[in-house]
Amino acid sequence: MIPPIGSLIKRQQFSLLFSGIKTTFLIAFLIISSRTYSGETYKIVVAADGSGDYTRIQAAIDACKAFPDKRITIFIKNGIYHEKVRVPAWNNKLSLIGESSEHTIISWDDYFDRINRDRNSTFFTYTLLVEGSDFYAENLTIENTAGPVGQAVALHVEGDRCTFRNCRLRGHQDTLYAAGRNTRQYYDSCYIEGTTDFIFGAATAVFRQCEIHSKSNSFITAASTPEGNPFGFVFLHCRLTASHGTDRVYLGRPWRDHARVAFLYCEMGSHILPAGWDNWSTPMREKTSFFAEYSNTGPGADTAKRVPWSHRLTEREAGTYTLPQIFACGLPVESSFAEWTRFQPDN
Repeated sequence: MIPPIGSLIKRQQFSLLFSGIKTTFLIAFLIISSRTYSGETYKIVVAADGSGDYTRIQAAIDACKAFPDKRITIFIKNGIYHEKVRVPAWNNKLSLIGESSEHTIISWDDYFDRINRDRNSTFFTYTLLVEGSDFYAENLTIENTAGPVGQAVALHVEGDRCTFRNCRLRGHQDTLYAAGRNTRQYYDSCYIEGTTDFIFGAATAVFRQCEIHSKSNSFITAASTPEGNPFGFVFLHCRLTASHGTDRVYLGRPWRDHARVAFLYCEMGSHILPAGWDNWSTPMREKTSFFAEYSNTGPGADTAKRVPWSHRLTEREAGTYTLPQIFACGLPVESSFAEWTRFQPDN
């Protein structure tokens, strides 16, 4: 059973020093958090040094109530957590809040050849797998440290209505698997790095004010958008950066026939190739995929030499790339957007 906030504070015996009007950091966090996340009832603390309720993130998740009626929040103290973490489908409405994005680190090192499950091995290489819907993460580093050894996923998301804020996703090939047909994901103010196809999958995903960092010459996105999905991957107000010596990067290529990717209001470095997009040696996908750009800046944003089958959005078309429209996924905007935001924290 997950303890309520009151008993958690009592058990941890955090003191108030009235003479100095001083509180511990965690007491302040608990007070602020309970005010900010209005739907939150319970909280547990993970600390690698043993000062919390659990020393492992997976143990804390396993202790959570299945299909809760209110959001459950796990606060994770700074530390490196060497574990492969899974949030099952029955652990919906779960929040993982790190103490700081740079120092609260979930780390593992699986990769394709180690898993040895033939062609499906990639999907088992994750460091963090999120299957539960209405998931929220903030201030975390999620990394796969296998190195340049092939497919090695850091974050794999299958749940619907999942939000990641101020998180760092680190890896090489296939860093972020935004999976789940007809699922919706939101990445706000995140750092995402990788080499080949390091943002890939079938989800409808928005990346807002993120840094997208290429570590080698390759491809940023590999979308497998389902046929009929109007948006796919959307990058809004992002910065595209690269490591030293990286100067030949494509914005993306179609993993499946109906891939959809759009970059709007982004700053693109000189590492982005003039052609912009690649067809994955499948000319047929030039007719069925949709790769678009609008009002981007920087030396890599010049569309004069883009492949002829890519798209420059009109002002009217760009106006449809709003969060309510994107996350509606073609359904009535009002009801779908209300559903999308229903369980999200207020901040």
